[in-house]
Amino acid sequence: MRFIVGLFLGILLVGCKQQDAPPLDQQLYIWQRQWTPAHESALRDSHNDFSTLRVLALQAFPNAGWSRARIDAPLLKADGRPLIAVIRLDGQLKSLDQDQVTAQILQVLADWQAQGLTLSGVEIDHDAGNARLPAYAELLKQLRSALPKEIPLSITALPAWLDSAQLPTLLQTVDSSVLQVHAVSDPRRGLFDSDQALKWAKAWARITDKSFYLALPAYGVALLPDDGGAPLVESEVQLERGGERQELLADPLSLSQLGKTLREDPPAHLAGLIWFRLPLANDRRAWSLTTLRAVARGDQLVSQLGVTFSENDGLYDIKLDNPGNLDSAWPAQITLKAQSCEGADALAGYALQQGPDLLTFTRLHDGRLPAGGQRAIGWARCAHIDQGGSHVDP
Repeated sequence: MRFIVGLFLGILLVGCKQQDAPPLDQQLYIWQRQWTPAHESALRDSHNDFSTLRVLALQAFPNAGWSRARIDAPLLKADGRPLIAVIRLDGQLKSLDQDQVTAQILQVLADWQAQGLTLSGVEIDHDAGNARLPAYAELLKQLRSALPKEIPLSITALPAWLDSAQLPTLLQTVDSSVLQVHAVSDPRRGLFDSDQALKWAKAWARITDKSFYLALPAYGVALLPDDGGAPLVESEVQLERGGERQELLADPLSLSQLGKTLREDPPAHLAGLIWFRLPLANDRRAWSLTTLRAVARGDQLVSQLGVTFSENDGLYDIKLDNPGNLDSAWPAQITLKAQSCEGADALAGYALQQGPDLLTFTRLHDGRLPAGGQRAIGWARCAHIDQGGSHVDP
């Protein structure tokens, strides 16, 4: 009898045991308007960690009209991942011409398919104000009927729409939504707030009965002063404007914690995370792909800044080294114990003070060393530099 009771209790415990949450799908936005050779290695190195590519295909701006992104179709075809074409309709457009929007999108899809690309979906990115949501819903309804039935339609959505009674109707016109939780507030308040993003995600889950994704930041911007009041935002392309730049960067540690929270207790209908944007090797305002992969996987983030030397006949090349998986700010100061130095100098970004037995490199401006990267900071001609006597001050 005791055996039977014990067996019964064991079955109950197994049945009530908390099951591991399934991993969240991880996807990538490719947002460059013009593709470069750097895309090849970025796609290759991202292939194992990100299931789907959402690629900027077409944009419409006030006055400027329509413009297409110059994609590398053979590269996308060779990559082989599911492909979603993103259509950006700028929020400042005074109105949306239904027939023109539909014709432009269908033409892009036809051209992509003619280049051998198989589409897994279309996403419309339009920052409509709440008052315009009924008209936007009607446009989406008509577009859905014009698209091939086998191609899902999704939209990029704003947290501000949570205040609109029209939101449920809007969401019924599409197959899924992508809630953007970065760069949606006054930029002076920051690029991203992890706690607020989680609240928005939970609120969205209470309204939609369809799958949705969160669009998360893996990049930074700079704010420039503007005489009109609101700051100008500089991202991938440098603005021809003077003034001190205030750099804002999404914090990988904060995003990693959010990912952990979402994996352990995902809001209803949350299907995955989409990272903005695929980082290229020369993208100075994006996380390194090493850091982005580590955050997406949920790996522990570690920065391991150190100093390395290469010596040739008494001439030392001095480099910063970051073998960890977390991008790191340049250290404020680096000191090296050195003997009998005939000469030394710092390279761009640092200044050098030389003492009898000490070389001190002081940071002149901010910068970041990507995970797995190196950066030369100076040189010295000395009898000896003590590797164990170096000190890096963050």
